[in-house]
Amino acid sequence: MTGGAIAITQRAASRRRRLLIENVQAYLFLLPAFVVLLVFKIFPALYAIYISFFKWDIVQGAFRGIENYTDILFGSRAENWWRSVSTTITFALITVPFEIALALVIAYLLFQKIRGRAVYRTIYYLPYITATVAAAAVFEYLYHPQYGILNTILSSVGLGPLRFLQEPTGIFEMIGNRFGADVPAWAAGPSLSLVSVAIFSIWHFLGFQIVIFLGGLGNIPVEYYEAARLDGANPRQVFTRITLPLLTPQIFFVFTIASIGVLRAFNEIFVLTNGGPLDTSRTVSMLVFRTFFQQGQIGFGSAMGVLLTLLILAFTLVQFRVLERRVQYG
Repeated sequence: MTGGAIAITQRAASRRRRLLIENVQAYLFLLPAFVVLLVFKIFPALYAIYISFFKWDIVQGAFRGIENYTDILFGSRAENWWRSVSTTITFALITVPFEIALALVIAYLLFQKIRGRAVYRTIYYLPYITATVAAAAVFEYLYHPQYGILNTILSSVGLGPLRFLQEPTGIFEMIGNRFGADVPAWAAGPSLSLVSVAIFSIWHFLGFQIVIFLGGLGNIPVEYYEAARLDGANPRQVFTRITLPLLTPQIFFVFTIASIGVLRAFNEIFVLTNGGPLDTSRTVSMLVFRTFFQQGQIGFGSAMGVLLTLLILAFTLVQFRVLERRVQYG
Protein backbone atom coordinates (compact mmCIF):
# COMPACT_ATOMS: atom_id res chain seq x y z
CA MET A 1 0.00 0.00 0.00
CA THR A 2 1.40 3.40 -0.99
CA GLY A 3 1.92 6.26 1.40
CA GLY A 4 -0.94 8.24 -0.17
CA ALA A 5 -3.40 5.35 0.28
CA ILE A 6 -2.32 4.93 3.91
CA ALA A 7 -2.87 8.64 4.54
CA ILE A 8 -6.36 8.48 2.99
CA THR A 9 -7.22 5.43 5.09
CA GLN A 10 -6.00 7.12 8.24
CA ARG A 11 -8.01 10.28 7.48
CA ALA A 12 -11.14 8.19 6.86
CA ALA A 13 -10.64 6.32 10.13
CA SER A 14 -10.06 9.60 11.96
CA ARG A 15 -13.25 11.03 10.45
CA ARG A 16 -15.26 7.98 11.54
CA ARG A 17 -13.89 8.25 15.09
CA ARG A 18 -14.78 11.95 15.16
CA LEU A 19 -18.31 11.24 13.93
CA LEU A 20 -18.69 8.49 16.53
CA ILE A 21 -17.55 10.82 19.31
CA GLU A 22 -19.95 13.53 18.10
CA ASN A 23 -22.84 11.05 18.02
CA VAL A 24 -22.04 9.82 21.53
CA GLN A 25 -21.87 13.41 22.77
CA ALA A 26 -25.22 14.21 21.12
CA TYR A 27 -26.90 11.22 22.77
CA LEU A 28 -25.36 12.15 26.13
CA PHE A 29 -26.87 15.63 25.81
CA LEU A 30 -30.25 14.08 24.96
CA LEU A 31 -30.06 11.55 27.79
CA PRO A 32 -31.33 13.83 30.63
CA ALA A 33 -34.37 14.86 28.58
CA PHE A 34 -35.04 11.25 27.64
CA VAL A 35 -34.83 10.17 31.30
CA VAL A 36 -37.31 12.88 32.30
CA LEU A 37 -39.71 11.81 29.54
CA LEU A 38 -39.27 8.16 30.49
CA VAL A 39 -39.94 8.70 34.19
CA PHE A 40 -42.71 11.30 34.00
CA LYS A 41 -44.38 10.58 30.64
CA ILE A 42 -43.71 7.17 29.10
CA PHE A 43 -43.71 5.02 32.25
CA PRO A 44 -46.90 6.61 33.72
CA ALA A 45 -48.67 6.17 30.37
CA LEU A 46 -47.72 2.49 30.17
CA TYR A 47 -48.65 1.97 33.81
CA ALA A 48 -52.04 3.62 33.21
CA ILE A 49 -52.68 1.16 30.38
CA TYR A 50 -51.76 -1.68 32.76
CA ILE A 51 -54.11 -0.39 35.46
CA SER A 52 -56.97 -0.01 32.97
CA PHE A 53 -57.22 -3.81 32.62
CA PHE A 54 -57.93 -4.36 36.33
CA LYS A 55 -60.68 -3.71 38.82
CA TRP A 56 -58.62 -1.20 40.74
CA ASP A 57 -60.32 0.64 43.61
CA ILE A 58 -57.50 2.13 45.68
CA VAL A 59 -55.79 -1.29 45.63
CA GLN A 60 -55.33 -3.67 42.74
CA GLY A 61 -58.17 -6.13 42.26
CA ALA A 62 -59.12 -8.81 39.76
CA PHE A 63 -58.01 -8.76 36.16
CA ARG A 64 -60.90 -7.64 33.93
CA GLY A 65 -59.28 -7.45 30.50
CA ILE A 66 -61.27 -5.12 28.26
CA GLU A 67 -64.38 -5.19 30.48
CA ASN A 68 -63.56 -1.71 31.81
CA TYR A 69 -63.54 -0.41 28.24
CA THR A 70 -66.75 -2.18 27.20
CA ASP A 71 -68.49 -0.94 30.34
CA ILE A 72 -67.46 2.63 29.52
CA LEU A 73 -68.39 2.46 25.85
CA PHE A 74 -71.49 0.27 25.92
CA GLY A 75 -72.36 -0.58 29.54
CA SER A 76 -73.55 1.21 32.63
CA ARG A 77 -71.09 4.08 32.21
CA ALA A 78 -71.80 4.65 28.52
CA GLU A 79 -74.31 7.48 29.05
CA ASN A 80 -71.87 9.59 31.10
CA TRP A 81 -69.00 8.80 28.74
CA TRP A 82 -70.76 9.70 25.49
CA ARG A 83 -72.29 12.80 27.02
CA SER A 84 -68.82 13.94 28.07
CA VAL A 85 -67.47 13.18 24.60
CA SER A 86 -70.28 15.24 23.08
CA THR A 87 -69.52 18.12 25.46
CA THR A 88 -65.80 17.91 24.65
CA ILE A 89 -66.38 18.01 20.90
CA THR A 90 -68.86 20.89 21.30
CA PHE A 91 -66.30 22.79 23.37
CA ALA A 92 -63.71 22.24 20.64
CA LEU A 93 -66.09 23.38 17.88
CA ILE A 94 -66.88 26.55 19.81
CA THR A 95 -63.32 27.38 20.72
CA VAL A 96 -60.92 26.40 17.93
CA PRO A 97 -62.53 28.13 14.90
CA PHE A 98 -63.00 31.40 16.78
CA GLU A 99 -59.45 31.26 18.15
CA ILE A 100 -57.95 30.82 14.69
CA ALA A 101 -60.15 33.43 13.03
CA LEU A 102 -59.50 36.07 15.70
CA ALA A 103 -55.79 35.31 15.88
CA LEU A 104 -55.45 35.59 12.10
CA VAL A 105 -57.24 38.93 11.93
CA ILE A 106 -55.39 40.42 14.90
CA ALA A 107 -52.01 39.15 13.64
CA TYR A 108 -52.68 40.68 10.22
CA LEU A 109 -53.50 44.03 11.85
CA LEU A 110 -50.48 43.89 14.16
CA PHE A 111 -48.25 43.13 11.20
CA GLN A 112 -49.08 46.49 9.65
CA LYS A 113 -46.92 49.53 10.33
CA ILE A 114 -48.89 51.15 13.13
CA ARG A 115 -47.78 53.25 16.06
CA GLY A 116 -47.17 51.26 19.23
CA ARG A 117 -47.15 47.93 17.40
CA ALA A 118 -44.70 46.33 19.83
CA VAL A 119 -46.84 47.38 22.81
CA TYR A 120 -49.98 45.88 21.27
CA ARG A 121 -48.18 42.65 20.49
CA THR A 122 -47.02 42.40 24.10
CA ILE A 123 -50.51 43.09 25.44
CA TYR A 124 -52.05 40.35 23.30
CA TYR A 125 -49.37 37.85 24.35
CA LEU A 126 -49.63 38.52 28.09
CA PRO A 127 -52.73 36.33 28.71
CA TYR A 128 -50.94 33.29 27.30
CA ILE A 129 -48.07 33.52 29.79
CA THR A 130 -50.46 34.12 32.69
CA ALA A 131 -51.15 31.06 34.85
CA THR A 132 -54.40 29.44 33.74
CA VAL A 133 -55.70 28.99 37.28
CA ALA A 134 -55.00 32.61 38.24
CA ALA A 135 -56.58 33.98 35.05
CA ALA A 136 -59.61 31.71 35.48
CA ALA A 137 -60.05 32.96 39.05
CA VAL A 138 -60.17 36.54 37.72
CA PHE A 139 -62.73 35.57 35.08
CA GLU A 140 -64.79 33.85 37.76
CA TYR A 141 -65.10 37.24 39.45
CA LEU A 142 -65.87 38.98 36.14
CA TYR A 143 -68.67 36.47 35.52
CA HIS A 144 -70.13 36.83 39.01
CA PRO A 145 -73.94 37.26 38.79
CA GLN A 146 -74.01 40.10 41.36
CA TYR A 147 -70.60 41.76 41.45
CA GLY A 148 -69.13 40.92 38.04
CA ILE A 149 -68.36 43.76 35.68
CA LEU A 150 -69.93 41.92 32.75
CA ASN A 151 -73.30 41.74 34.47
CA THR A 152 -72.98 45.36 35.49
CA ILE A 153 -72.59 46.31 31.83
CA LEU A 154 -75.43 44.02 30.71
CA SER A 155 -77.74 45.30 33.44
CA SER A 156 -77.09 48.89 32.37
CA VAL A 157 -78.52 48.11 28.91
CA GLY A 158 -81.34 45.91 30.18
CA LEU A 159 -79.88 42.50 29.25
CA GLY A 160 -78.72 41.19 32.60
CA PRO A 161 -77.87 39.86 34.98
CA LEU A 162 -76.87 36.47 33.63
CA ARG A 163 -75.58 33.47 35.55
CA PHE A 164 -72.68 32.87 33.19
CA LEU A 165 -71.07 29.98 35.04
CA GLN A 166 -74.20 28.59 36.73
CA GLU A 167 -76.56 28.56 33.74
CA PRO A 168 -77.27 25.10 32.25
CA THR A 169 -79.69 26.42 29.61
CA GLY A 170 -78.55 26.38 25.98
CA ILE A 171 -77.68 29.75 24.48
CA PHE A 172 -80.06 29.35 21.52
CA GLU A 173 -82.87 28.45 23.92
CA MET A 174 -82.05 31.54 25.99
CA ILE A 175 -82.14 33.73 22.89
CA GLY A 176 -85.43 32.16 21.84
CA ASN A 177 -86.91 32.74 25.29
CA ARG A 178 -85.81 36.36 25.12
CA PHE A 179 -87.83 36.87 21.93
CA GLY A 180 -90.72 34.62 22.94
CA ALA A 181 -89.81 31.77 20.56
CA ASP A 182 -90.10 28.10 21.49
CA VAL A 183 -86.78 26.39 20.73
CA PRO A 184 -86.82 22.56 20.65
CA ALA A 185 -84.46 20.67 22.92
CA TRP A 186 -82.27 19.42 20.06
CA ALA A 187 -81.63 23.03 18.96
CA ALA A 188 -81.00 24.47 22.45
CA GLY A 189 -77.27 24.71 21.79
CA PRO A 190 -74.40 24.52 24.28
CA SER A 191 -75.04 25.78 27.78
CA LEU A 192 -74.13 29.32 28.69
CA SER A 193 -71.64 27.95 31.23
CA LEU A 194 -69.78 26.01 28.50
CA VAL A 195 -69.76 29.05 26.21
CA SER A 196 -68.42 31.18 29.08
CA VAL A 197 -65.53 28.75 29.59
CA ALA A 198 -64.91 28.78 25.83
CA ILE A 199 -64.68 32.58 25.85
CA PHE A 200 -62.04 32.40 28.56
CA SER A 201 -60.13 29.72 26.64
CA ILE A 202 -60.14 31.85 23.48
CA TRP A 203 -58.87 34.87 25.40
CA HIS A 204 -56.18 32.90 27.19
CA PHE A 205 -54.64 31.06 24.22
CA LEU A 206 -55.09 33.74 21.56
CA GLY A 207 -51.63 35.22 22.10
CA PHE A 208 -49.78 32.02 21.19
CA GLN A 209 -51.58 31.75 17.87
CA ILE A 210 -51.01 35.42 17.09
CA VAL A 211 -47.26 34.91 17.52
CA ILE A 212 -47.33 31.92 15.14
CA PHE A 213 -49.23 33.90 12.52
CA LEU A 214 -46.91 36.89 12.89
CA GLY A 215 -43.97 34.59 12.20
CA GLY A 216 -45.71 33.27 9.11
CA LEU A 217 -46.52 36.76 7.86
CA GLY A 218 -42.89 37.75 8.28
CA ASN A 219 -41.78 34.87 6.04
CA ILE A 220 -43.92 35.94 3.07
CA PRO A 221 -41.65 37.69 0.51
CA VAL A 222 -42.61 41.34 0.04
CA GLU A 223 -42.05 40.91 -3.71
CA TYR A 224 -45.34 39.01 -3.90
CA TYR A 225 -47.24 41.97 -2.49
CA GLU A 226 -45.43 44.46 -4.72
CA ALA A 227 -46.19 42.41 -7.83
CA ALA A 228 -49.85 42.08 -6.84
CA ARG A 229 -50.23 45.82 -6.31
CA LEU A 230 -48.60 46.53 -9.65
CA ASP A 231 -51.18 44.23 -11.23
CA GLY A 232 -53.96 46.27 -9.60
CA ALA A 233 -54.97 43.87 -6.83
CA ASN A 234 -57.02 45.41 -4.01
CA PRO A 235 -56.32 44.65 -0.31
CA ARG A 236 -58.99 41.93 -0.17
CA GLN A 237 -57.51 40.15 -3.18
CA VAL A 238 -54.00 40.46 -1.75
CA PHE A 239 -55.17 38.85 1.49
CA THR A 240 -57.19 36.03 -0.09
CA ARG A 241 -54.84 35.23 -2.99
CA ILE A 242 -51.42 35.72 -1.35
CA THR A 243 -51.50 36.04 2.43
CA LEU A 244 -54.05 33.36 3.27
CA PRO A 245 -52.65 30.60 0.99
CA LEU A 246 -49.10 31.20 2.17
CA LEU A 247 -50.25 31.06 5.80
CA THR A 248 -51.77 27.58 5.43
CA PRO A 249 -48.75 25.87 7.11
CA GLN A 250 -49.23 28.07 10.18
CA ILE A 251 -53.02 27.62 10.10
CA PHE A 252 -52.59 23.85 9.93
CA PHE A 253 -50.12 23.86 12.82
CA VAL A 254 -52.26 26.14 14.99
CA PHE A 255 -55.41 24.15 14.23
CA THR A 256 -53.74 20.91 15.26
CA ILE A 257 -52.18 22.27 18.46
CA ALA A 258 -55.34 24.12 19.47
CA SER A 259 -57.52 21.06 18.89
CA ILE A 260 -55.28 18.86 21.03
CA GLY A 261 -55.21 21.49 23.78
CA VAL A 262 -58.99 21.92 23.82
CA LEU A 263 -59.70 18.18 23.85
CA ARG A 264 -57.52 17.76 26.94
CA ALA A 265 -58.47 21.04 28.64
CA PHE A 266 -58.95 20.77 32.38
CA ASN A 267 -57.69 23.69 34.49
CA GLU A 268 -60.07 26.36 33.22
CA ILE A 269 -63.10 24.05 33.43
CA PHE A 270 -62.18 22.87 36.92
CA VAL A 271 -61.76 26.41 38.26
CA LEU A 272 -64.71 28.07 36.51
CA THR A 273 -67.48 25.44 36.60
CA ASN A 274 -66.07 22.17 38.00
CA GLY A 275 -68.01 20.44 35.23
CA GLY A 276 -71.38 21.95 36.17
CA PRO A 277 -74.05 23.07 36.22
CA LEU A 278 -75.92 19.79 35.69
CA ASP A 279 -72.76 18.41 34.06
CA THR A 280 -73.27 20.64 31.00
CA SER A 281 -69.56 21.56 30.99
CA ARG A 282 -68.24 18.16 32.06
CA THR A 283 -65.71 17.25 29.42
CA VAL A 284 -63.90 13.92 29.19
CA SER A 285 -60.95 15.24 31.19
CA MET A 286 -63.33 16.28 33.98
CA LEU A 287 -64.98 12.85 33.88
CA VAL A 288 -61.57 11.18 34.17
CA PHE A 289 -60.71 13.39 37.15
CA ARG A 290 -63.96 12.63 38.96
CA THR A 291 -63.76 8.91 38.31
CA PHE A 292 -60.09 8.57 39.20
CA PHE A 293 -59.62 10.99 42.10
CA GLN A 294 -63.04 11.77 43.57
CA GLN A 295 -64.67 8.35 43.22
CA GLY A 296 -61.46 6.36 43.66
CA GLN A 297 -62.25 4.07 40.71
CA ILE A 298 -58.71 4.00 39.39
CA GLY A 299 -59.21 1.21 36.87
CA PHE A 300 -62.13 2.93 35.17
CA GLY A 301 -60.40 6.31 35.36
CA SER A 302 -57.28 4.92 33.68
CA ALA A 303 -59.39 3.30 30.96
CA MET A 304 -61.12 6.63 30.33
CA GLY A 305 -57.74 8.34 30.12
CA VAL A 306 -56.58 5.81 27.53
CA LEU A 307 -59.78 6.31 25.53
CA LEU A 308 -59.28 10.08 25.68
CA THR A 309 -55.75 9.64 24.33
CA LEU A 310 -57.11 7.49 21.48
CA LEU A 311 -59.79 10.11 20.78
CA ILE A 312 -57.16 12.85 20.51
CA LEU A 313 -54.98 10.62 18.33
CA ALA A 314 -57.90 9.83 15.99
CA PHE A 315 -58.88 13.51 15.80
CA THR A 316 -55.29 14.46 14.95
CA LEU A 317 -54.95 11.76 12.28
CA VAL A 318 -58.17 12.92 10.63
CA GLN A 319 -56.85 16.47 10.61
CA PHE A 320 -53.62 15.36 8.95
CA ARG A 321 -55.50 13.30 6.38
CA VAL A 322 -58.02 16.02 5.49
CA LEU A 323 -56.13 19.28 5.95
CA GLU A 324 -52.48 18.54 5.19
CA ARG A 325 -53.16 18.12 1.46
CA ARG A 326 -54.43 21.70 1.35
CA VAL A 327 -51.29 23.20 2.85
CA GLN A 328 -49.21 25.28 0.45
CA TYR A 329 -45.49 25.56 1.20
CA GLY A 330 -44.53 28.61 -0.86
